[in-house]
Amino acid sequence: MKKLFLILGLVVLSTGALAKLPVPVLDDAAKAKAEEAKAKTAHAGKVEAYKLCLSMERAASNHFKTVAAAGKTAKPPQASPACTDPGAFVWPAPATATAPAAAPAAPAAPAKKS
Repeated sequence: MKKLFLILGLVVLSTGALAKLPVPVLDDAAKAKAEEAKAKTAHAGKVEAYKLCLSMERAASNHFKTVAAAGKTAKPPQASPACTDPGAFVWPAPATATAPAAAPAAPAAPAKKS
């Protein structure tokens, strides 16, 4: 019982210490890297959903083929949306590279005295 209270006390103290740590400041490169990681994770989810859709279609077609071969009748399959392939992951280049800086304006010609 004493061990449990000791562990519980240590956990409470450690969370209090972690709560006081400052939030790290991210620079532009770190923010871009974080956004890219977020986009990769979202794309990976789309790819997994696509693979799941394909496997469900294969399982359903196998089921109906097996049922038909056994001479039984099955309910017709429900209409489902077609599986869409998300394609390869493409991360766009950051839009920080803009047009080159404009050349400085030529100095005005001195006014002629008359």
